[in-house]
Amino acid sequence: MSTTTQGQASVPLDRIVTYLDNTLQTATIPDYPTALNGLQLANRGVVRKVAAAVDFSTRTVRAAIAERANLLIVHHGMFWTGLQPIVGPGYTRLLELLDADVAVYASHLPLDRHPQLGNNVLLAKTLGLEPSAEFARFKEIFIGVQGTAEIPTQALVDRARTFSRANGGDTIATAGVADDRVTRRWAVCTGAGASAETLAEAARDGIDTLIVGEGPHWTAVDAVDRGLTIIYVGHYASETLGVYALADEVSRQFSIDCTNISAPTGL
Repeated sequence: MSTTTQGQASVPLDRIVTYLDNTLQTATIPDYPTALNGLQLANRGVVRKVAAAVDFSTRTVRAAIAERANLLIVHHGMFWTGLQPIVGPGYTRLLELLDADVAVYASHLPLDRHPQLGNNVLLAKTLGLEPSAEFARFKEIFIGVQGTAEIPTQALVDRARTFSRANGGDTIATAGVADDRVTRRWAVCTGAGASAETLAEAARDGIDTLIVGEGPHWTAVDAVDRGLTIIYVGHYASETLGVYALADEVSRQFSIDCTNISAPTGL
């Protein structure tokens, strides 16, 4: 867990929400219904410290409260599993949030695709890659990025593994990465990025290396048949960068403290 200290300022919650909605284009980016992007739970109206986490969970809620944050920004929000009765852990989480006056803001695809703060562009740059085009179409938007390089594929796998392990996971690459294989056209789609749609798009765009968070078993089989290398860096690890960068940006914009909550799933 890391903390950025800016002071003891307090900012109206609605100012931060307006900033986030405008920055992420929350109202105009399509997404899955359960994402429910934007402010998911209000507090009493003032924010003094922001916490960032990939997932909304008991673990991240309690970590935010322990850090005395009263705005929790997450990538996967409160309603990810759909309609659920407010009982058991769901009731406990809500009660603890209300008692501690913690608001919750969620951003899924709007954060994934953001050109500066997004998971995809930041993962590419973390791996030493420079995006030059979009990738991974969803409805009328693109979520991921792609570009060109001249790098040994095994070196790229090694970079990805270092990143994954620093974020509580590990990297798996599809079989058959030869020592002399070179990545020349790559694409990144974080999260559950390996799918029938992204593999077909990779084939159309001449991609030789696809970097994702995770994917079904069959994608690894199909990739070998296609001559495509898929590097699976882990769903959780692949989506740490954006939400942390977003909280840091809020901290800078409003001169309030922020903290990053690490709660890896191992997946």
